Amino acid sequence: MATEQDSDARVPDWWRGLGLPGLIDLHVHFLPERMERRVWHHFRHGGPLMGNGWKIEYEWPAEERVALLRAMGVRAFPALAYAHKPDMALDLNAWTLEFARRTPGCLPSATFYPEPGVVEYVRRALEDGARIFKVHLQVGGFDPRAAELEEVWGLLAEAGVPVVTHASSVPVPGGHIGPGPIGEVLRRHPRLRVVIAHLGMPEYDPFFELAARYERVALDTTMAFTDFAELGMPFPARLRPALLDLGISGKVVLGSDFPTIPYSYAHQLDALARLDLGDAWLRAVCWDNGAVMI
Repeated sequence: MATEQDSDARVPDWWRGLGLPGLIDLHVHFLPERMERRVWHHFRHGGPLMGNGWKIEYEWPAEERVALLRAMGVRAFPALAYAHKPDMALDLNAWTLEFARRTPGCLPSATFYPEPGVVEYVRRALEDGARIFKVHLQVGGFDPRAAELEEVWGLLAEAGVPVVTHASSVPVPGGHIGPGPIGEVLRRHPRLRVVIAHLGMPEYDPFFELAARYERVALDTTMAFTDFAELGMPFPARLRPALLDLGISGKVVLGSDFPTIPYSYAHQLDALARLDLGDAWLRAVCWDNGAVMI
């Protein structure tokens, strides 16, 4: 009997048909095992605001997940751990940087939290080769405008590394989310290379406006346009012209949220293709735009 994952076997044919050398996915998670189990438990079982949760399609050992990404032709991906309380980020950075060192194709990644010493450990992560950062304003529950982070944002703007930022209210409201807080950070640091996760769903309009306004702000496609997302957070048709323009101009990148997704990896790509925005748009989103950032 065919499974959802069987469709992943055709992913290489999909990107070869576009004339690409593979895929660059800037929203992939690998976490320390204990943390990963807790995250998976949360998404499997849901809660009062998340409903019944969802089946995680790739609840596999890390080495099997890496092997699948490699088989599908995902040439570059991060680990994207994120801190949700003080005294986490330093250890997470040590783990993600080491994971990248031993995992071909994995981009060295890091995270941070507003706490004493944050400037020093972010600077150290950059010196140790971090090429992408992740912050989750909803889960972390912190304000990106916190005084402890002012110098951090300056460092990252100067370094030009992308910061994948979960700033919207998906899957549940909470934290210092919405375009306001991160928008104020961008006003102070307009050269920041912020990547807004999930296209900013469900607050699509204001996050699209941020991407249009700031030269280095981009959006990632994570979960967007999939059958799962369209049920509760449909992408508005009025933004299709902006989506096309932003993608062609380097401001939309491929993201998947692998492995914590309730459908096959191939379905995310199918969801992009059925937008019918053209092969040039798909090439830009699935390779060219990410290659420029990393």
